[in-house]
Amino acid sequence: MSGRVGRLILLNGPPGSGKSTLAQLYVDDHPLALNLDVDRVRDLLGRWRDHEEAAGLLARGMALAMARVHLLAGHDVVIPQYLGRLAFIEQVEQLAAETAADFHEVVLMDDKESALQRFLARASTTGLPAHREAQEIVARDGGVEVLGTMYDRLVEALSSRPGAKIVRTEDGKVAEAYAALLAHLS
Repeated sequence: MSGRVGRLILLNGPPGSGKSTLAQLYVDDHPLALNLDVDRVRDLLGRWRDHEEAAGLLARGMALAMARVHLLAGHDVVIPQYLGRLAFIEQVEQLAAETAADFHEVVLMDDKESALQRFLARASTTGLPAHREAQEIVARDGGVEVLGTMYDRLVEALSSRPGAKIVRTEDGKVAEAYAALLAHLS
């Protein structure tokens, strides 16, 4: 264990809000920081699409174990993940307490209509497999209606997370959102 205390940064927000982009910017600027995308961990599991719920739970458990190792080594961990239910948020917060990491819960938000449009527009521009998979899952599960439900679920979850910091995001204003994220972390 190093003498340095790592930061555990949970980047929540609706699909398409910029979580992946800001997480990557953060790790690019912070040596040995870990961009711990749970969807990428899930992608490592064979035939996960046949067992989506079990795969999601396994990936979250593995992500927590990876984060623990990294935090105990004194390095920062960023978890960019849409979370509309509290269980994993609470597990991440508990991990921060157990490892004496500085916990930062940040939620990237745009108005609902803009958030939905950003997610839908992302399909034609993204190169990330997890983004393409999210598009496929949303299309299969109900399209724009399911996105609206996800947005509403996140807003509801936020009502019980008074310590969460909100970063307003707008399409095309990545530098501004990143600066706001860094301001919340200082």
